[in-house]
Amino acid sequence: MRAKKIVILMYQYSVVVKGIENKLIELGYNVEIVSDEFNLAKNYASDVALFLVYLPGNIAEDERRINTLSKILEMAVSRKTNLILLGEMIFHAELSMKLPEINSFEWVNKPIDMEKFCPLVDKLVNEQPGSTPKKRILIVDDDPAYAKMVREWIKDIYKVDIVTAGMQAISFLLKVPENEQVDIILLDYEMPVVDGPQVLQMLRQDPATEHIPVIFLTGVGTKEAVGRVMALKPDGYILKTTPRGDLLGFLHKKLS
Repeated sequence: MRAKKIVILMYQYSVVVKGIENKLIELGYNVEIVSDEFNLAKNYASDVALFLVYLPGNIAEDERRINTLSKILEMAVSRKTNLILLGEMIFHAELSMKLPEINSFEWVNKPIDMEKFCPLVDKLVNEQPGSTPKKRILIVDDDPAYAKMVREWIKDIYKVDIVTAGMQAISFLLKVPENEQVDIILLDYEMPVVDGPQVLQMLRQDPATEHIPVIFLTGVGTKEAVGRVMALKPDGYILKTTPRGDLLGFLHKKLS
C-alpha cells in the first residue's frame, strides 16, 4: 500500500522541522518539505493527506507572511485537506484575530510534544473524506480563554471556530463557503465596540445569515438579566457557568 503523503510548509529552515520529518518517516508516512515557495503547495492538494504549517515566531507582525498563510488556509478549505498549524502559544490569539479561519484547524504549541503530536497526525490522516461531517459551531466571545475552554470541551464532537469580536463574526460568516456553513452561533451578550445584541440584529437583517440559530452566552443568571437576553428573541441562552456535560446536552438537543 502506498504511504500517505504529508507536506510540511515552513517559512525558513528549521532543525525542528527536520526532526518532525524524520519522526513521520519512521511512522511510515511519505513526507515532503516545502520551504517558502508556498505557491507550489496547491499542486500537492489532490494526493496530500495532511499539511503541516510550521510558523515563525514573528508571523503576526509580517503582513506578507500573513497573506501567504491566508492563501494556504483557503486552499486547505477548498480542497478539504486537513491541516495542522505549529506555532508559539503566545502568538495564537493575536494571529487568530487577524485570520479567524485558523480556528478551523488544529493548533499545536511549540515546543512540540511528540507523544501528543503523533497520535493527532494519525487521527487526521486517517479521517475518511466521505464520513458524516461534524456540525459546525462558531463561538463569538472577547474572552479568548473562555472561548478556548469551550472549544476544548466540544471539539471532539463538533467543528469549532472562534472569533473574538462582533465584526469579525460578520466577516467570517460572509466568507464561509456554502458547503461549510455554520450550524449554530454561541454569541457573547456583552462585548466591547459591537455587543451581542447588535451582532444578532445584523445577522437577522442579512439573508445570508438570518437562518443561523444564535445562542447567547451570558455571565449573569438573574431573572431580570435573562429576561433582557430573551427579549431579543435568540434561539436560546447559556450561562457561562454551565458545566461541560450540561453544555454538551444543550447543544445535542439544539443540533439534533
